[in-house]
Amino acid sequence: MDVFDAPSVAIDGNAIRKIREEKRLTQLYVAKVVGVTTDTVSRWENNRYPTIMRDNALGLAEALEVDISEILQHGDHEASEVNDPLPESKKKYWIYFLLLACFVSVALVFLFIQSGPSPVSDLQAKRILPSFAAPGSRVLIQVELSSKMPLKGMILKEKFPDGWHMSEAEPPVSHVDPETGVAKWIFRKPPLTSKVFYVLRVPDTVLPDADTTIEGELIANPEGQRSAAIVQPTGRMQIKPVHWADKNGDLVIDDVEILEVSDLTEEAKSLDLNWDLLESIWEIGSYQWDNEKQQFAAVRLPQGS
Repeated sequence: MDVFDAPSVAIDGNAIRKIREEKRLTQLYVAKVVGVTTDTVSRWENNRYPTIMRDNALGLAEALEVDISEILQHGDHEASEVNDPLPESKKKYWIYFLLLACFVSVALVFLFIQSGPSPVSDLQAKRILPSFAAPGSRVLIQVELSSKMPLKGMILKEKFPDGWHMSEAEPPVSHVDPETGVAKWIFRKPPLTSKVFYVLRVPDTVLPDADTTIEGELIANPEGQRSAAIVQPTGRMQIKPVHWADKNGDLVIDDVEILEVSDLTEEAKSLDLNWDLLESIWEIGSYQWDNEKQQFAAVRLPQGS
């Protein structure tokens, strides 16, 4: 019986523990992805539960980012001998039946491919980048996630340029790899559309021509089949002493820009976007970057500007 048809499967606890530790994942992280407790994950790794439900095995493979075959027991199972062989006429009947079944299966696969896009194309992710990032400053990044079908869960991964660090996020990040710096968010039964906001701290030593590429991936598991989509960026950040909210880089936070930031502040309520400074810049008229203090400061525009 195929693993996708069996109600339960036999798992290899030693393999599960080895894969988790190699990928530097915690039992808490794995438990959140699968939707179980850390005690359950511990029992799986210690072979206290030699068999588990098929859905849990699929979720476990998803959390460990491996094919499900890598966490299953692979013992030798000898086929039992049949004492009474089938009559020759019945053997021919079964051969014809199997040939017909193969033909129907191939036809169904062909029709499925021709009928429309796969679930992968129904999964989309877009990253909205600010136009500017000043060395030593904090910038806001937005990621919009969408799916055309309901999902049991999905995982967002974001990898930042070397030296860039995430200081806070909404919703809170689920796991950050201390070595690679990859941030991961877990969503259980997410809505068809959702957003992630996070604040990145720009290194104060970053150069104007530095690589500002952020790499990301959205992974889902609709109906037991792994689907993934690359997070597509919109725009590119330039390293300049310009505030991230200043879209046109004129050193002024105008009415339209302050309204856009106000909307973002409402959506990402838990993040510290330094609204007081933005409002001060908007009221006074302009701003500049203070290298010594590593922060922006509001300045008045000259008369007649």
